[in-house]
Amino acid sequence: MPSLASLSLLLLCVWSSVATSWGTRVRYTPDWDSLDSRPLPAWFDEAKFGIFVHWGVFSVPGFGSEWFWWRWKGQHDVACLLFMLKNYPLGFSYPEFAPLFRAEFFDPESWTELFEAAGAKYVVLTTKHHEGFTNWGSPVSWNWNSVDTGPHRDLVGDLGAALRKRNLRYGLYHSLFEWFHPLYLSDKAAGFKTQDFVRSKTLPELYDLVQRYNPDLIWSDGEWEAPDSYWNSTDFLAWLYNHSPVKDKVVVNDRWGAGCACKHGGYYNCEDKFTPGKLPGHKWEKCTSVDTYSWGYRRDMRLSELLDLPTIIRDLVQTVSLGGNYLLNVGPTAEGTIPVVFEERLRGVGAWLRVNGDAIYSSRPWHVQSENSTVPIWYTSRDSLVYAIFFQWPAGNRLELTTPKTSPATNVTMLGSPKLLKWTPLGVTGLSVLLPPPGPPYRTAPPAWTVRLQGVA
Repeated sequence: MPSLASLSLLLLCVWSSVATSWGTRVRYTPDWDSLDSRPLPAWFDEAKFGIFVHWGVFSVPGFGSEWFWWRWKGQHDVACLLFMLKNYPLGFSYPEFAPLFRAEFFDPESWTELFEAAGAKYVVLTTKHHEGFTNWGSPVSWNWNSVDTGPHRDLVGDLGAALRKRNLRYGLYHSLFEWFHPLYLSDKAAGFKTQDFVRSKTLPELYDLVQRYNPDLIWSDGEWEAPDSYWNSTDFLAWLYNHSPVKDKVVVNDRWGAGCACKHGGYYNCEDKFTPGKLPGHKWEKCTSVDTYSWGYRRDMRLSELLDLPTIIRDLVQTVSLGGNYLLNVGPTAEGTIPVVFEERLRGVGAWLRVNGDAIYSSRPWHVQSENSTVPIWYTSRDSLVYAIFFQWPAGNRLELTTPKTSPATNVTMLGSPKLLKWTPLGVTGLSVLLPPPGPPYRTAPPAWTVRLQGVA
């Protein structure tokens, strides 16, 4: 029998070997082959649903979209020029909007209550859009930040503190570039052979955000004009994965330089409102906005220009069935309120998820994602369970599912009710499920219902 000393030495050797192996495995080098090999932290795939928040100085004019400054001064858009001529003094400049961005009604606790009620598991806030105004006291954005002017408060920090009280994950959107920053324009004129803007603005802000707020997610944007080598993206990500305070939990997207989208990074956004035609081979996220015309608040938005609740639910279900996360955007007002129509949409999503969330959270794509028999069906799975989600109530209360293979152990229920549903086989595969009469609670919910199948293949 080995002595206690020899056992201790053996355990020490084993632990040293494991530690060395672990250290080698998790140390990433600043190149895409290495960075892309990092496993995506599990929380992101399990979360499925998040809220995007576009908020900044652009919320003050609230006209056109969050790209207002660029369209006004960069493109000389006629509608923007006329808007300014009619509503503001001649010579009024965009920076003069900043003191009007007061956020006087911003209550991070009420925002967070809404996001939690919506069923969101993470929230992504714009810390800086392409206009360059930072929603925290960035030390490299003097007098063009929410602490020095406008709200005179740390919007990023205040929302983060409220979210963490409710255990919601916190993501930070950050634009790599700025439309009119002189150093960026100088680097651009030099063909991005110089990096004055990156060294003095972009990277200091990214490091500051990570070290100050410990985000769960970094949502990078504004990368498309220059290669990742200009942004020093791989160096930053290597630090983020190896040495940062969030190295074990942080998730990033794929917008780190021209050509990186849908190719490099953590999960893929690919493009705004991206929807794949089939199950992708990589974790992805669909970002979309309740306002179909804008991500930021528009004072002149109309109800017909907004996604209705059934469309949002359908979009969420199809995204999750194809293995994606769904990031739904709202644009708060300059005063810091979330428009009531956006609140109504979010609470509607939450009401649906409270009944049907088992088919969404922590789910996985099934071996078949959809079918179209009696009505369109979208599938998800979780452990040994299969979920069939449908958007139309079938005629005769009879739902036919042609894909699942039944067994003697098969049973069927409907989310929202514990009662077993009667079913009959259709043949070698498939089953016909007799649904309960189309009364409460099934007809009072948005038009999407879920049948849960156990004991099918």
